[in-house]
Amino acid sequence: MNSTTTRPPVVPPPSPPDELRSIPTLEQLYEWTSVPDERVVVRGVDWAFYEQLVDSIPEGANIHLDYDGKDLEIMGKGRKHEGIRELFGYLVRLITEELEIPCKSLGETTWKRPAVARGLEADQCYYFLPEKLALDAAAQENDSDDIADYPNPDLAIEVDISIPLTDRASIYAALDVAEVWRFVGSQVVIERLGGDQSYHPVDVSGLLPVRAVEVRRWIVEEDSRVDWVWARRLRAWARAELAPRLPR
Repeated sequence: MNSTTTRPPVVPPPSPPDELRSIPTLEQLYEWTSVPDERVVVRGVDWAFYEQLVDSIPEGANIHLDYDGKDLEIMGKGRKHEGIRELFGYLVRLITEELEIPCKSLGETTWKRPAVARGLEADQCYYFLPEKLALDAAAQENDSDDIADYPNPDLAIEVDISIPLTDRASIYAALDVAEVWRFVGSQVVIERLGGDQSYHPVDVSGLLPVRAVEVRRWIVEEDSRVDWVWARRLRAWARAELAPRLPR
């Protein structure tokens, strides 16, 4: 006799109301973000609401906030998201080391910019331009913790396991970030900021001599189960394939 097991339905966490009159507590945020990479959005909030909320979240809380000038997105990052984010970080670091390209990693810095009423947390972000590297070094020498003392990044990496509910591209454009690498589904897209203040897909990065299909190969196709083995192969490939592309 065959038997079947009836499983209870999956109940998603409660989403915040479209309009909030008070800053949610940390317990409420954890409740809303209990499903990894599931995004919830609060519509129609002002800069003061976003700034107060982002400042209330302790370091390491794994609550990701983005604000596009009108809507606020809240998300908790899952294991897959973090694994892919780490691979991108290794890839950029190893390539810049092998090719001796000046670069500064800023990790998951939260960029709060009241002048444009925008803010977001990048999955990975970097400086490449000499003037930005110099400003960063000066701010660090002064031991500054004020994000206003640091310029906006040149490169940002976005890992989208789920579809964003805010206009993240407009946030990066307002911050004048030259290039965004996006992981969407199982694809990697490199986008450059154009004169129209919109991002357009390109085949090759303007900051590193690498193609989008090559980035995808190392993030998606290559075996990355053992970090050091993957890294050793990537270094060898960068020396053999990417170094000859550098201007002489």
